[in-house]
Amino acid sequence: MTLRGRLTAAFLAVVLGPVLLSALFVGGTVAAVGRDRAAERLGVAATAVRTSVSSLCQQLQAAADAVAVTTDPARQTEVASQVVARGLASGVVVEGVDGVPTLRTPGSPDRPWADCARPATDAGPFLGLAVRIETRDAAGAPLGAIWATHDLDAGTVGRLAGATGTAVTLLGGAPAGAVHSTESPGALSAVVAAAGSVRGDAVAETSDGRVVRRVGPAPGQPLPLVLSVPTGHLQGLYALLVCAVVLAALCAVGAAWSLARSTTRPLAELAGAADRVAGGDLAARVPLRGHDEVGRLAVAFNRMTRETQAYVRALTTSRDQLRGHLAVLGDTLSSTHDLQRILQVILETAGAATGASGGVVLLLDPATGTLVGQCGLGVEVAGRRVPLGAGLLGGIAATGVPRRGRVDRDGPPLSPFEPTCHTYVAVPFNVSGPATEPVPGVLPPDPPTASGVLALYDRLGSDEFDDADVITLRTFAGQAAVAVDNVRVHQEAQRLSLTDPLTGLWNYRYLKESIRREVERASRFGRMLAVLALDLDRFKEVNDTYGHAAGDAVLVDFARRIRGVVREVDLAFRQGGEEFVVLLPETDAEGAAIVARRLGAAVRDEPFDIDGPRAVDVTVSIGIAVFPGHAATAQAVLDAADDALYAAKAAGRDGFRTAPGGRAERAEIPVAAAAVPPADNQPRAGGGGPIRPAGGASSGTQPPRQTRGG
Repeated sequence: MTLRGRLTAAFLAVVLGPVLLSALFVGGTVAAVGRDRAAERLGVAATAVRTSVSSLCQQLQAAADAVAVTTDPARQTEVASQVVARGLASGVVVEGVDGVPTLRTPGSPDRPWADCARPATDAGPFLGLAVRIETRDAAGAPLGAIWATHDLDAGTVGRLAGATGTAVTLLGGAPAGAVHSTESPGALSAVVAAAGSVRGDAVAETSDGRVVRRVGPAPGQPLPLVLSVPTGHLQGLYALLVCAVVLAALCAVGAAWSLARSTTRPLAELAGAADRVAGGDLAARVPLRGHDEVGRLAVAFNRMTRETQAYVRALTTSRDQLRGHLAVLGDTLSSTHDLQRILQVILETAGAATGASGGVVLLLDPATGTLVGQCGLGVEVAGRRVPLGAGLLGGIAATGVPRRGRVDRDGPPLSPFEPTCHTYVAVPFNVSGPATEPVPGVLPPDPPTASGVLALYDRLGSDEFDDADVITLRTFAGQAAVAVDNVRVHQEAQRLSLTDPLTGLWNYRYLKESIRREVERASRFGRMLAVLALDLDRFKEVNDTYGHAAGDAVLVDFARRIRGVVREVDLAFRQGGEEFVVLLPETDAEGAAIVARRLGAAVRDEPFDIDGPRAVDVTVSIGIAVFPGHAATAQAVLDAADDALYAAKAAGRDGFRTAPGGRAERAEIPVAAAAVPPADNQPRAGGGGPIRPAGGASSGTQPPRQTRGG
């Protein structure tokens, strides 16, 4: 007995007198009321059917999405079997581009299927309910389709009938008639015939007293279903009314108590469960006391709490995964200055947070005005250089405005160097703010140019990116910008810690590390390493005569001349004061002597400008040692070159000496003051003699000194 019936009985028990006076009227109208009640019941049942079929379609959609996420065929088979085993679908069919099935799980219903997304008005008979998902590769090319199917058997129809409280018939199209039905065999043909004459929400009545309503096919409910209930015509209407009134009079008290209990108890249980859910207890359930309206409400409430609980668990899992990615990102940012690795972790974390299937990070090269690919997620970035202002990413970098949308709908056309995609979301780095609206009479400011762009493509499940994804991506883009700045600051700090601030050459700290590394490399590959120790002759007189500013200018110019003589692979260091060291990898004593002559000529042949028209003549003494001929360790070969430098100083300066002994020993070749080095295309200038004004003649001779540093 329905809730409406219980309330009617309670009304008769409490107000028995007016019911007796209106009994005749009720007898005349009960038939019409019965038909209206049947129609209303069919309306509620139609809503329940649509909800049930829509829920089943969503379940199939989730099953198909689970299979579509996996591209490996073996893994697809395993996931499909798990989906079927868990009851999310009766079968899974994977088709190639040509429509030929490449995977079909056992028990999959045969075609035709009712497609949840595209209901067919005249198709049938349907043997299954299905959801189809197209699959594409990383480039957007179609790979085929995945079908998740549910068997439309008598059990499925029976469950729909149990959920609605009505007879349910699944039509099969002419001339098949009904495929499955819970209607009695005697009334089935009449029900099917009556269903053919109704459309929309209209109902029809059969000759044997049943009310019929057709539900579907429609979007979200592709099945052609017919619902039917009896009209409720009563035989012996007046006698029944009299008996009911008499029985109601005799049982008024008992009926009132029973009806109050049976009516309020399920409502109280439903209200209590709703309060528990409001308090955060998603495990609250309502006991099912019957199949009336309150019972159906309890079923719907329990289903709602179960689905909400599942959604919360899924969100919790996603949150935990995101926390894990953020922890990895934080560890990476704090433990490394590898820019490529940091950007890769940021890109992967952003992809996991938004569900994107691909993405890229590009940084601006100011020298060429192009965006250069740094790392990719499912996309190859090697060789990608997008001109500033070209395509999607170039336009975003030029304007500093983030964008999202579909390429085929929102544009812009992609440049040939950008990854192909269907949907996208992209944000710039280091943008001061969004573009402002133009003001009449005021010249617009130049658009801000970003230092990089972070872009994601093609969210899994074919959904478009939304505004929340833009906000999320801007957060990760800010982290990427900070990472780039930190790495550059670190690199600059590292460079400054290893270079001499005056000359720009490597400093003594880097000399110790470099000579150890070069000696190890020469030893490992059986090569030679030449070491040149250089010292400017009588540099103290320059400082004493012209001041330390002039001495600094000489040191800076001397460093420039060293760089002009040595190769790119050679390393030049300022050891301290006017002392310098040059490392010549894969060079023997003879090659080192050639470099020493060129260095001596480069210093001797051109005066050093110190203050406007004044210039000073400076010479250099050089000591040469070679690994492994003169020494077997890094410090030993450096000491050997230093000893050779002392020998060059003692021999009168302005020359070089090679360390004695060893396989690399060679006789010292003096270089005269006016000697010209061989024609080797090295830059050189003339001039010799003591300190003099620029362009003037020699004004004196240099007194001989036998100590180092003079």
